Amino acid sequence: MSTQTPPTPQTGRSGAPVRASRPSTPAGGRPKGSWQRGRWTLLLIAIVCAAPIALSYFTYYVIKPKGGTTSYGTLIEPQRPIPAGLMVTGDDGRSVPLATLRGHWLMISVDGGACGEPCVTKLYFMRQVRATQGAERGRVVTVWLRTDDAPVSGVIKAAYPDTRMLRTDPAALAQWLPATDATQDTDHIYLVDPNGNLMMRFPEHADPSKIKSDISKLLKWSSIG
Repeated sequence: MSTQTPPTPQTGRSGAPVRASRPSTPAGGRPKGSWQRGRWTLLLIAIVCAAPIALSYFTYYVIKPKGGTTSYGTLIEPQRPIPAGLMVTGDDGRSVPLATLRGHWLMISVDGGACGEPCVTKLYFMRQVRATQGAERGRVVTVWLRTDDAPVSGVIKAAYPDTRMLRTDPAALAQWLPATDATQDTDHIYLVDPNGNLMMRFPEHADPSKIKSDISKLLKWSSIG
């Protein structure tokens, strides 16, 4: 019966056996490779969580108008959050904070309930701008803030069923929505971001195609709302 010679251990110059190398282990006893993988995982999670915030900043500071050439609307600076005490009342008589509409892009128009031709024109523009956003239109909510108790005609209600028609205090509204020296809040369409910040005011007698362009860019580059 043949016998096998056991393998001879490697020896150093001094003749002492050389031990096989092992992966380096930090003081805590965890392999170095596993520790590095854990760091990369945490970094990846941080990047994913920070992405919406980064995109929001991109919206404000990259799409921000420069010399009036990249944005039609006027950017509101500093930001004006929806006032906590600004209440709105629906046709059901229930009052809720306007801030409950946060989470969507809000196009806001201000007028009395009688809603003459300028009021109807703004409602029409808002409806059309929202409709032209295609699959993204669900991210946009059109809001008519009424400043008196005048009833809304059935014709207007039927023409704009998707517009939120809410009553609110005109004095509180005027403090939040800025106009120009020559205009009032009823002359403008305003845009509020999904975080509840008033961010843009469109000019009097606005061009709806240019409003559409601004909102399309915001929806494209921002993941919020």
